[in-house]
Amino acid sequence: MNQNKIHASVEELCRKFFESIGESTQKLDSWFFCDNEKDANECAALVLDGVKKATTPSLVWHQKTKTPLPKVGDLNVVTDWAGVAQCIIQTVSVEIVPFNQVTPEYAAIEGEGDKSLAYWNRVHWRYYARELEGYGIAPTEDMLVVCEIFKVVHKSS
Repeated sequence: MNQNKIHASVEELCRKFFESIGESTQKLDSWFFCDNEKDANECAALVLDGVKKATTPSLVWHQKTKTPLPKVGDLNVVTDWAGVAQCIIQTVSVEIVPFNQVTPEYAAIEGEGDKSLAYWNRVHWRYYARELEGYGIAPTEDMLVVCEIFKVVHKSS
């Protein structure tokens, strides 16, 4: 998860969402998945298609970037790499677990690749290595990861 500059589409999506539920418009955090354009855009598309329903940053990333941990009920705008709003998601579950205790069921709802735990482990290990390298830290099998499950509550039109 990477935060990005606020694109006008983010404000517009927030306005439409809050209008649709009869509440005053609120500003929501916006971010894209991953650390590269291809993966960020693919993950956003998987969310829109209802395939990707989870994301898993490392706890170290949250600590080093001072990004608050997600909480059940949180609303966020998912964007593509360019920052264009794709949808609003709501956090439904958060669990902090060691990397080596992520389950096959969780890997499947994260929705990437063939949805297997083997794929999840391989892809996420490489991601965490890149993510943590900037902090002089290497991933470990027992490092804590933040398993966030979400649902789409509003899509851009």
